[in-house]
Amino acid sequence: MASCAAKGGCPSDYVAIAISFISILLLLAKAAAPYLIHRIPRPKGSGFWLVVVQVFASFSLLLALVMGFGFLRFRRRHWWISCYVWAVWAEGPLGFGLLMSCRIAQVFQLYNIFVRDLRFSRRRLPPVRSYIFLPLLLLPWIVAATFIQIKKPLNNLCHMGTRWIITILSLHAIYVAVLVGFTAAVRHIEFRFHEFKDLWRGILVSACSIGIWTVSYVLTEVHEDVPGLQIISRFLLLFMTSVLVVVFFTVSMSQPLVSIMRLSRKEHQECKTMGDVLGIIPESGVLCQREPAQLADPNEPLDKLLLNRRFRQSFMEFADSSLAGESVHFYEEVQQLDKIPHNDHVRRIYMARHIIDKYITPGSTMEVNISHRSRQQILNTPDLTNLDLFNSALNELMHLMKMNLANDYWSSTFFLKLKEEDSMRTVGHDLEQISGWNFSQRLSSIHCADNPFQQDYIPRKLGSSTHESGK
Repeated sequence: MASCAAKGGCPSDYVAIAISFISILLLLAKAAAPYLIHRIPRPKGSGFWLVVVQVFASFSLLLALVMGFGFLRFRRRHWWISCYVWAVWAEGPLGFGLLMSCRIAQVFQLYNIFVRDLRFSRRRLPPVRSYIFLPLLLLPWIVAATFIQIKKPLNNLCHMGTRWIITILSLHAIYVAVLVGFTAAVRHIEFRFHEFKDLWRGILVSACSIGIWTVSYVLTEVHEDVPGLQIISRFLLLFMTSVLVVVFFTVSMSQPLVSIMRLSRKEHQECKTMGDVLGIIPESGVLCQREPAQLADPNEPLDKLLLNRRFRQSFMEFADSSLAGESVHFYEEVQQLDKIPHNDHVRRIYMARHIIDKYITPGSTMEVNISHRSRQQILNTPDLTNLDLFNSALNELMHLMKMNLANDYWSSTFFLKLKEEDSMRTVGHDLEQISGWNFSQRLSSIHCADNPFQQDYIPRKLGSSTHESGK
């Protein structure tokens, strides 16, 4: 036991390595599942690469512990297996430091969007981009690792003295405190997808893991002369780190991706669009079934015709068949954004970010054809709740639709089908008016499935006339 405690290769070491390997597989499965199984389009920007960086940081942290703390038997003859490569650089700046910095960057985004400049009723994007903010967060780790590399305080077992242990643990504690501080700053925001609750849950579990990890780390570094304690503390160190990385990655708060999938799996509920998930009520049209249908007139302005749900649906199907449906989908989602109350900042921010990620960001899944000026104006906006955020882009797309899609639509089978359906609805309404079968709006919205007695509703006037004829 004394030999494996110093040189590695104990049975408990291999068990801990197996657990860490399983945790990496779980991370990869959770990262790939939304895109491979649920077929969700890959987001652009920080929403995707921050997740990739977290997976890399988790792998680097676990591998650094295995290579730097004597889990395997090998001689440190080459520079690439030295203590300073793994126990200092891979565990610090590329491991724990990078993992915590990614989470702090995500909380920083939430803080800037939902909290900053709250007294002026403005919701701003972060003033610093994530690809700039993340290296700035890593600077203290890089400075500390460079200082340790110069001073070389590690012995042949990759352990350091008490003074250095206190410095390293203080650096760990500072980053945890910063994460908790940003989280506390957004505590009063009512998030739509429970990001705050998930974040606190992740911090609580992670704090417990980090506490046990710290105790194990100190025992491993200080008590080198106790073989049994070395084996147990080394096992707990890698085991709790595996729990830590899984919890950190599982808790999602940067994008409502997990919440959308959870909502879409509920029974009798379909969440096909962000508007469905946010609870934006569309025009149902149920109460107006008996009202006369308004025929689509080619002489009417397109923007006025698109306000009609049935025409918009027909026009969208035609645009999709022509491989040019992005503009119509963009128009519909902007209309859904306009239905959100102006004082409902949280839902407006979610919807605006969704539209930007889906239609405006270069290379997005349904990127619309707008000018560079309009695109940059939206991407660089300081206020996501601005009521005129998408007006310029919408005007450009309306002009393109009038010049291209609209001219072809009037001679398409989609318009002929819509015209035929509207004519039939108009004739049916006229027949109802002549025969007296004019149901009220309240009765026309009731279906047999909604009637507890499974009876048809008959107008009083018709019932009395039938009774008299029977006499």
